[in-house]
Amino acid sequence: MTRSEYNKAVEIHSGRLYGYVLKCLQDSEDASDIVQDSFERLWNHRKSVDFDKSKSWLFTTAHNALINFVKKKSRMDFYDENVPERAVMIQNNFELKEIVDIVTETLPQIQKSILLLRDMEGYNYKEIAELLDLSEAQVKVYLFRARRKIKENLTQFVKFNEIA
Repeated sequence: MTRSEYNKAVEIHSGRLYGYVLKCLQDSEDASDIVQDSFERLWNHRKSVDFDKSKSWLFTTAHNALINFVKKKSRMDFYDENVPERAVMIQNNFELKEIVDIVTETLPQIQKSILLLRDMEGYNYKEIAELLDLSEAQVKVYLFRARRKIKENLTQFVKFNEIA
């Protein structure tokens, strides 16, 4: 990949890559760091990455960085006694989007990534499978499970609010 192709890749893919990472993390600073690291890695590997595959390469790199970040953060949160419980955070006056965001946060990282890539970014099953190094069947199963889990949690939330 040439310098001009790299610059073009940054221009074309930075917005969607940042949007994907931000939706996963809900923290703009951490999302910016992961996106910047992904582009830095692309620059370091520019001689071995074809420009036509730069989108897939970037999303795969960012996804792997997300998984590592979440694992590291969850280990740190385990020892932090000040982490609030999810039940305390949910209040009756939350908007539906906020509720869905909280429910989405409870999904395993792979399901969350697939859900966001499919429903928010508009990728098809084949593209997601290539980005995450999965089969299309695995993508469909993870997506089904993620949607089912969200539906179950939303149903429980509605029932809880009807009782309260």
